[in-house]
Amino acid sequence: MANKEVKKVVNCRICNSKDLIDVLDLGKQPIPNGFLSEKDLKKKEKRYPLAVVFCKNCSLMQLKYLINPEVMFKNYLYIPSASKTRVEYFKKMAEQVIEVGKLKEGDLVVDVGSNDGSLLICFRNLGMKILGIDPAENLATVAALNGVYTEVGYFDSQFAKKVVKKYRNAKAITATNVIAHIQNLHEVLKGGDILLDDKGIFVMHFPYSMDLIRDNLFDTIYHEHLSYFSIKSLLKLAEESNLEIFDIKKSDLDGGSLRVFWKKKTYKGLKVNTKEIEKLLKEEERFGLHTTRAYKEFAERVKRLKEDSLRELKKIKAKNKSIVGYGAAAKANVLLNYVGIDNKLVDYVVDSTPYKQGLFAPGSHIPIFPEDKIYETNPDYVLIFAWNFSKEIMGKNKGYKGKFIVLVPNFKIL
Repeated sequence: MANKEVKKVVNCRICNSKDLIDVLDLGKQPIPNGFLSEKDLKKKEKRYPLAVVFCKNCSLMQLKYLINPEVMFKNYLYIPSASKTRVEYFKKMAEQVIEVGKLKEGDLVVDVGSNDGSLLICFRNLGMKILGIDPAENLATVAALNGVYTEVGYFDSQFAKKVVKKYRNAKAITATNVIAHIQNLHEVLKGGDILLDDKGIFVMHFPYSMDLIRDNLFDTIYHEHLSYFSIKSLLKLAEESNLEIFDIKKSDLDGGSLRVFWKKKTYKGLKVNTKEIEKLLKEEERFGLHTTRAYKEFAERVKRLKEDSLRELKKIKAKNKSIVGYGAAAKANVLLNYVGIDNKLVDYVVDSTPYKQGLFAPGSHIPIFPEDKIYETNPDYVLIFAWNFSKEIMGKNKGYKGKFIVLVPNFKIL
């Protein structure tokens, strides 16, 4: 491909196999966090191919095309502290990491992909020393205002050496919703091995491919998410590392996620929860997650969902009813562009993030407003894009008199 910003994947990033099977093609899409200002609307918008493949050898589902990370992360617009659900989750996670890792007051916790510092603040409140690592300069500035110092850059073994030299070894490293964004996973584990204290733990959190496939969560496939992990693929990743997985916990966050606990192979103070890991692996096998059939059926369901959603939304519009969207998340933009929903079908989208208000959604060019816009215009239908927060959203909007719609996992009027 001539485009310098796009590279086709030929080998699996975990096991290097070339046996990659096409799963789903979501077409050419703009960067999902590439929100536009009014003057941008006149310019030609860049679109990049968005498709996933499945590795028959290690069962990693991964993007077929890679976009230059600078395009996506230099100025990043996703802020976790905007969601109450996520902040609550971070508090519980910090408590669990401290308990499992037997951390003491003043121990250093490093968060990779630390964003605005939301998770690290929870650790600081529990008496830990904290440090963030993130490539987005704009977010490092936001984090600094929250009193969270951030080293700006991409985490790998070289970066880890610099951090150890400047600070010290970390008793805990966390990485929430960032490992899926990284091309060289083996480098991340090497970096973890260097940065981690000999009795430290490395805790990763990311969406689980089994939930994604089973529940049609195609809108969580986007240019930033390079990898969609199964337990089998994670165990394969661990084989070549000095770190090992000692426990895995499932979570309902974001439609289904995994929290994966790593330690150094030399550290015998924490027992490997073999029973739990094997149980999860068996569940995958029963579901057929390591076979091409599961992925074929997933692709067929997603195509059906696209047709059904478009037909139902057009029916509503034909009755002269108004539809607006809720939640200008990256997943909303993937869904809008794949299904083909534009500003003729959806009048506007509301979002709680001040950064996004006054901008336009990439591709569909739907304008974004603050949440109270819904009470000014009283639309007939509110289409919830942030389906993972639908309870939170409906609870927050008890005064709204119309109906709510979700499209994922299937079209449903609530």
